Amino acid sequence: MEFIYEYGLFLAQAVTFVAAVLIVVAGILSLSVRQRGDIQGGQIELLNLNEKYRHIGETFREVIDEPEALKLHKKSAKKDEKAKTKIAKKKHKKGADELPEERRKRLYVLGFDGDVKASATDNLREEISAVLPQIEKGDEVLVKVESPGGMVHSYGLASSQLQRIKDAGVPLVIAVDKVAASGGYMMACVADRIIAAPFAVLGSIGVVAQLPNFHRLLQKNSVDFELFTAGEHKRTVTMFGENTDKGREKFVEELEETHVLFKNFVSANRPALDIGKVATGEIWYGQNALAEGLIDELQTSDAFVQGRLADWDVFEVTFAHKKNWQEKLGLAAESALEKSFLKIWQRGQGGNNY
Repeated sequence: MEFIYEYGLFLAQAVTFVAAVLIVVAGILSLSVRQRGDIQGGQIELLNLNEKYRHIGETFREVIDEPEALKLHKKSAKKDEKAKTKIAKKKHKKGADELPEERRKRLYVLGFDGDVKASATDNLREEISAVLPQIEKGDEVLVKVESPGGMVHSYGLASSQLQRIKDAGVPLVIAVDKVAASGGYMMACVADRIIAAPFAVLGSIGVVAQLPNFHRLLQKNSVDFELFTAGEHKRTVTMFGENTDKGREKFVEELEETHVLFKNFVSANRPALDIGKVATGEIWYGQNALAEGLIDELQTSDAFVQGRLADWDVFEVTFAHKKNWQEKLGLAAESALEKSFLKIWQRGQGGNNY
């Protein structure tokens, strides 16, 4: 048994070493690609959620239904499919103009998973650009926003992308299942309607900035820091220089100005909101956010989507970047490394789970 354990440990270490080498090689190769200025393209991926859940339902029936009931269901489904095919052929023969329009309303589902820099904005831009030309009267767009906020200018741009949907006259619903705070709420408030899960975090309508100052440490070690600027307020506070009261006051003044812009933006999009009450930087859970007027309804994005499947055609739209072989190799190596470390850790814990 000891030999088997030692052999397993050696094998895990070997896999870890190989995975680490692959990551380094992949990193070097991908770096060289970026340095040459190559831009990885992408493509729009469309998932028909009606079909997805129909297939799931079929799978359940295969297991749950009695053979006779399953047979009747398949017969009915086949009959419906033939009827649809017959209508399509008839429409093709007579011409589309001679038959009434039977197109169902469509719901396009987009997602935004935000970080500090709102990096998902580029994908959101591509998705909106792809969807808008397809929109017809009665269609809607649902955007699932998950973000704790981040840089002001980054989330300002993300909000502007959502504004494109509103400007096109398309009803926009924002769903918050976990968190839409600060910049995340800046995006959410653009919507015609905001829905949120009961314990989703919303609000945080405020501005924050913080930075360490190493001036005394540098001074203690006889290190001079010199900063040269042109313009009285080009630099108000720094990490390495000695900050003055005047500089701090100007910095806080700029934060206040940004806060005013934030409040005005929210007020313009949700005029019924008591902005003076909610723009304190506090956060509210979904149930309380509804009472404060920050959202319009308690509902998850899943419930909203499934409520439309019977009468609407629902499509999930994502922009996927094409990955070259170096990136794929890096992801595979990262996964192998993670699994190896997990196995070693579990062995060291004696198989206990926490």
